[in-house]
Amino acid sequence: MFQPEAVPSGGAMSASLRPLTIGVIAIITCAAFEAMAVVTAMPAVAAELDGVSSYGLAFSMYLTASLLGSVLGGIWSDRRGPRPALASGLGLMVAGLAISGTAPAFWIMTSGRAVSGLGGGFMIVAVYVIIARAYPQRMQPVVFGWLAAAWVVPSLIGPYISGVLAEQASWRWVFLGVAPVVVAAFLLVWPRTAQLAVPRQGGPLDSAARGRVAMGLLLAAGVFAAQFALTRIAADGFADPVPAWLLVVLGVAGTAAAAVAFPRLLPAGTVRLAPGLPSVIATRGLLTVTFFGAEAFVPLMLVSARGLSASTAGLALSAAAIGWSAGSFVQARVSFRRQWLLVIGASLLSLCIGGLALAAAAQVPFWVLVVVWSAAGFAMGLTLSSTSVLVLKLSPPHEQGRNSAALQLSDQLGGVIGTAGAGGLFALLRDPEAPGQVPVFVAIWLALCVFAVVGIVAGLRATRGDRDPLPATSETRKVPFQE
Repeated sequence: MFQPEAVPSGGAMSASLRPLTIGVIAIITCAAFEAMAVVTAMPAVAAELDGVSSYGLAFSMYLTASLLGSVLGGIWSDRRGPRPALASGLGLMVAGLAISGTAPAFWIMTSGRAVSGLGGGFMIVAVYVIIARAYPQRMQPVVFGWLAAAWVVPSLIGPYISGVLAEQASWRWVFLGVAPVVVAAFLLVWPRTAQLAVPRQGGPLDSAARGRVAMGLLLAAGVFAAQFALTRIAADGFADPVPAWLLVVLGVAGTAAAAVAFPRLLPAGTVRLAPGLPSVIATRGLLTVTFFGAEAFVPLMLVSARGLSASTAGLALSAAAIGWSAGSFVQARVSFRRQWLLVIGASLLSLCIGGLALAAAAQVPFWVLVVVWSAAGFAMGLTLSSTSVLVLKLSPPHEQGRNSAALQLSDQLGGVIGTAGAGGLFALLRDPEAPGQVPVFVAIWLALCVFAVVGIVAGLRATRGDRDPLPATSETRKVPFQE
């Protein structure tokens, strides 16, 4: 069986690993392009298929299904290795893209997004497990740095290509055009994964695995119920009191279900910031709450308060993507204990969010805000790539899938909480007669900054765990990491 320590010294682009490395990067590039392109094309989709009132469901359905896919993919990868989850994820993602691209009605398109999301959840966890088992620990920071860099080009050209396709041809090609590229990336990865060791042979699910499946279903159902209720209330208001109150009950019940299920899918102690691995995963979630919640309102502030065009406002987001890639590049070359990168990244992000509030003033030049937000992207690249490396390093082989799934859940829900919370605060504070009020945006960013500050605490708690395990060998990889 293939062992990571047998990899030639040439690195991740050595002859034996090059197809796998290129394939993994291509898979992430496809996922990134789809994410950036779909956002751009969705207004055209909603207009043609009469789905404006259900616009948010196109995104929430993908997210909800990806949460479930991450949980199931983690269990499957730990029991059977990453190949079944990877193959199933590919099939589901391609099927979902085909359904969305040929949908005659908006509800069918959103169903396709759910199928794609389920496949995406399977695939991303499988990719993490492949990295854990195919590359020695010394190479993993570099690989995760490349995965972060894989988002740069889609972030720069994805919206433009999607817009051209939607305007000059059809929005359907935004979905259909990605599918063949995903298949090509899969074909590069698949042959190499045949030699990866499977630490635990499959069999009937034990009680713990069945419990995780049940909690995954409860989490997905809760998130969907809460977002569906919020979407319908936002679209229809309280004009009809009875359905409105039923939606409120549904939203509260969904939130409660998600709150019950989510902690049970994470390592014990994550919510209370226990030292070591739990705090690593908690840091990831806290920083995604901060960054994605703030980023959602950067273009809106620039357009409404400063009168910039949407394309000019998008430069700030492109700068953040470049900064993210630079941060990932730097983290791959550190020589000190990696947990301290979490503290450094969270501290820098908190300063950037505070700086964003100061730079929002009209007299501050636009380029200053671009620099501040690119530094925020640098902080995220530095920190999130490090959390990916640390989760694999601190996980025994038979828990790499489960803990990778927990990291993805923290990441995904962090983005949801950040954007939904910021959106709720915006709706509460904004004055419809003065949409460009800067103090409203400042209040949002300062509120989000609190999560980054807690992220500093979580990073410090992560440093208090046991020292990093010894470099992986065929012997040490059989010994579970003890907190």
